[in-house]
Amino acid sequence: MKFNELIKQRESCRSYSTKPVETEKLTALIESAILAPSACNSQPWHFVVVNDKEKASKMPSILQGSGINKFTDSVQAFIVVCETKAKLMAGATCDSQHYAQMDIGLTVAHLVLKATEIGLSTCIMGAFAEEPLKEFLSIPSEVKTRLVIAVGYAKEEKIREKKRKDFNDVCSFNQW
Repeated sequence: MKFNELIKQRESCRSYSTKPVETEKLTALIESAILAPSACNSQPWHFVVVNDKEKASKMPSILQGSGINKFTDSVQAFIVVCETKAKLMAGATCDSQHYAQMDIGLTVAHLVLKATEIGLSTCIMGAFAEEPLKEFLSIPSEVKTRLVIAVGYAKEEKIREKKRKDFNDVCSFNQW
């Protein structure tokens, strides 16, 4: 599949079938994600894959705690993306940049695009109760959970039309 076709097919799914997600496919997602670039090759991420049927069935109650993410009831697998300490080159001045957060964005982009390529659907969630999630998955207290990605098979295969700002509203050449 050509890259632009892949990008156009990727969307945030909020209606999943109850078909289990194969461990091999989840592994492929992580393998693609860890190939993402990162500042000083620090790779400041750790992924917790939740695909055990019993454990995955308890995730929605944690993710829906603040009244959102209601679509997660039928999701069969989740990937929790954690930020680990970035080890940057000695002497690097990084006061104005949060490289780890950008690096996590890059790795998640790889992950969700790979999912689309192999027939899986995803939805990236950034709003959830972090402490109950960390407790449930035994994530160390000093680790930041950045995102949770719902992974599964879409109930419907119809792709929604993407609505984006006009090119000239988001890009200019040589000056703002």
